Amino acid sequence: MLINAANRSADELTTAEREEPSYAFSGGVLGFVFYWLAFALPFVVYGTNTLLFMLYTWPFFLALLPVSVLVGILIHRLLSGRLLFSVPLCALLVVTLFWQTFSLLSGW
Repeated sequence: MLINAANRSADELTTAEREEPSYAFSGGVLGFVFYWLAFALPFVVYGTNTLLFMLYTWPFFLALLPVSVLVGILIHRLLSGRLLFSVPLCALLVVTLFWQTFSLLSGW
């Protein structure tokens, strides 16, 4: 028989050692997916001419990738993992961030 060195009952140990759900992975996936959807949006709107524009401005859009993942993690964490609210809000923020960068660089 093992001795309980912490002088706590077995019920207290299970409640104290309960793991918190991981919001980072699902939030990061949300940010990553919406980054690529936002990346495709200028091609849908303006066609293949966007490819030449992206060729010269790729570092700006590459810098948005970790920002989008962090936005996804932050939104998902602040909303306690409620997908019903975090998915549309993450989509709105990431697409807006991407579109603002695109508009700023292109001058439209």
